[in-house]
Amino acid sequence: MSDSRLERAFGYKFLDRELLQTALTHRSYCSPHNERLEFLGDAILNAVIARRLFERFPTLPEGDLSRLRANLVRQDSLHQQALALSLGDALRLGEGEQKSGGQQRPSILADALEALFGAVWLDGGFEAASEVISRLYRGMLEQTTPGGQAIKDAKTRLQEYLQGRRLALPQYALTATEGEAHAQRFTVSCVVDALQIRSEGSGATRRAAEQVAAERALAAVPGS
Repeated sequence: MSDSRLERAFGYKFLDRELLQTALTHRSYCSPHNERLEFLGDAILNAVIARRLFERFPTLPEGDLSRLRANLVRQDSLHQQALALSLGDALRLGEGEQKSGGQQRPSILADALEALFGAVWLDGGFEAASEVISRLYRGMLEQTTPGGQAIKDAKTRLQEYLQGRRLALPQYALTATEGEAHAQRFTVSCVVDALQIRSEGSGATRRAAEQVAAERALAAVPGS
């Protein structure tokens, strides 16, 4: 994936291209890498999510707010967002990480997304980073409830959205399989006829590809 395509998906265009490149560089590739930016990104992600929860639940006590925030900023939630952005395709990884499927590894993707948040903060300031995070997390924030249950995966959220409106469920189909047996990459389509939405997603497993396709379908829902 080109940097410009990632920026369009991410919703932010960098002025400092070196910041973007550093955010996308894993330590296995070269130095400087993205670990220091990840440190910054983690801080601003927590701050922005804390504020959004504070505004969304004006009577909720501190302990409940903290549990909700922890659920939203955990690795799995970041991984879901990174998959939807196809962030793995833009990462710069060392040869060993590439061969072992590092582009799809949850920890690497989550860390890189945090690094991007940190890079936006340095490049465009707090408000720019806050806008990016708020936009990416809008769907997850809307489904968050004070019960603090784990964030549902994209396929479940899409299914519940359609069922709640008495619409037909999405149809998933495998459209491509690439790579050697030990490092295959699957591409899956997701079609929601009732909303005239068709999306695609890729991943190291068919299930992962379906999740990416569902996340993109949700992003295409009118009013999302």
